[in-house]
Amino acid sequence: MNVTKGDSGYLAWDSERSVVLTVLSLSFVIGIPGNSIVIWTICGKMKQRSPTVLLILNLAISDILVLVTLPIWIYSFANTWLLGVIICKILVSVVHCGMYASVFLITTLSLERFMAMFYPFVLQRWKNQAVILKVVFLIWLFSIAFGASIIPFQELQETDIGQECTSRNYASDQQEVLCLLLETLVGFVIPFIIISICYVCVGRRISTMTCSSRQRSARLIASVVVAFAVCWLPHHVFNIIEIVSIQIKVSNQNMSLVLHEVSEMGVYISGSLPFISSCINPLLYAFAARNFQSHLRFAKLFKLFEMLTYTARDENQREMSMENSKD
Repeated sequence: MNVTKGDSGYLAWDSERSVVLTVLSLSFVIGIPGNSIVIWTICGKMKQRSPTVLLILNLAISDILVLVTLPIWIYSFANTWLLGVIICKILVSVVHCGMYASVFLITTLSLERFMAMFYPFVLQRWKNQAVILKVVFLIWLFSIAFGASIIPFQELQETDIGQECTSRNYASDQQEVLCLLLETLVGFVIPFIIISICYVCVGRRISTMTCSSRQRSARLIASVVVAFAVCWLPHHVFNIIEIVSIQIKVSNQNMSLVLHEVSEMGVYISGSLPFISSCINPLLYAFAARNFQSHLRFAKLFKLFEMLTYTARDENQREMSMENSKD
């Protein structure tokens, strides 16, 4: 996007940049301390951790991985990119790696709750620390692979106000469509379908139960999922708009140009919203812990994660007693 002082769109661009800078700054200020507290609470205070808590720990780590890059993006968006194309490629791949990890971890949390509700005996065979560590390893392996896949295409873009680390250089339109489609399917559509099915089923089951601890843990993870959907949906909507623009380039050139302009106008704000997803999870934990809003009471957050661990342990004991009674 070329912007000069004389452009009629300068004010719109300046307003958009102000919104993006505000979103990124708030995400950094809130997200870094919040996720650090989560990591410190789980690693420093808890001796026993359920699979759910281990997944939450890795979710906080993936969010931190994304958020620590924000000062560089804030400076470059306010001024210009100064670090060269290699650092641009590396940082973009790191952000994508962390965000894919967040998506995969949230999906796994949803599946874990679904299995606990409907297939407790099957889950009992797999729900131990050794297995969950293997699952987490695979999540990070796939996240690194998908994050690194962007490296060949990421380039610097020259504008009238300097360089931007926002451009991708594809060999063909078909390659661009394939990459955007893969990003949207793997990073949103497929996980969201899985998550939605899990929580529709879990929600129906919870409505018939009286166990408050199980209800609270399921509601907490559901709120993380809803926040994920709200923050990520706009980004992928503009991905789809760009895909449609490319696909109709030959048959309807005017409409293709209009859609491409819409995609370019929304890409910065929609691209900043996923950072909110990385900073909002600790706030959801704090809300679930209650009495955390007035001042930092680490004991409350600790009790929340302990509750998740005890809930999982109670489920396991109940499943074992039921199985023994059948025998």
